[in-house]
Amino acid sequence: MGKNAQVMIVDDDPDIVLLLQVMLEDAGYSVLTTENGEDVEKLTADTLPQLIILDMFLSGKDGRVLARHLKQQEYTRNVPILMLSAHPMAELEARLAGADAFLAKPFEIDDVLAKVEAYVPL
Repeated sequence: MGKNAQVMIVDDDPDIVLLLQVMLEDAGYSVLTTENGEDVEKLTADTLPQLIILDMFLSGKDGRVLARHLKQQEYTRNVPILMLSAHPMAELEARLAGADAFLAKPFEIDDVLAKVEAYVPL
């Protein structure tokens, strides 16, 4: 498996992180995880994943703010962001923040895999 199949999961719910990590690794992806939004801001051109799965409401850091930050940086602006949320009006907010795709919680495994594969084919 090459570097082209790396996905970063950013969610402050350890159960969601573990579920997504196991599911994506089983599908063949290399997975980075963090429960801390500040870790996303520390990404460099050398450490960029091919996709970021980002929770909209992180403790301490708003996922929408992070998405806007990523889309404004030269080296991260082209990294697709799949934003997750259980909030009823979240899809519009996710798009306005710069997310490339949205998935509502609770989600189906097949839906997650289809969205990820659309941006990072194996």
